[in-house]
Amino acid sequence: MQQTNVFGELIEECCSDPITGYFRDGFCRTDDHDRGSHTVCARVTESFLNYSKRRGNDLSTPRPEYQFPGLVDGQAWCLCAARWLEAQQAGCAPRVYLRRTNSKALEIVPLDLLSEHAADLN
Repeated sequence: MQQTNVFGELIEECCSDPITGYFRDGFCRTDDHDRGSHTVCARVTESFLNYSKRRGNDLSTPRPEYQFPGLVDGQAWCLCAARWLEAQQAGCAPRVYLRRTNSKALEIVPLDLLSEHAADLN
C-alpha cells in the first residue's frame, strides 16, 4: 500500500518497536475504515501521555492481551490526527516526524501547524 507523507513523498516508517499504525505495520497508513485517522507520527511525551489518558485513551499502560507494551516518553507512535490537534490546542502536543506523517493528516491538521512541531526538520 503506497501512501505519501505531508511532502508528497513515500511515507517513512514511524515505529516498529513497539509496532504502530492502524495496520500495525510500523507506518501511519490509513484507509476508509480508520475512523480515527491514525496518521500523525509523533514522539510521545509524558505530558501528552498523561493528557491522552485523561481524555480516555491510555497509551502508557501495558495491554498484553493486545501485545501492547505501553508507551513511554520518547517513543514514536501513530496518533489520531484529531487527538494531536486537540493536544496542541491544550498546549501538550508532542513533536511530529513529518516524513513519517501521512498526507491524510492534512485533512485535519494544517501543515504549518505540524511544521511548528516538527522533530525532523533542520
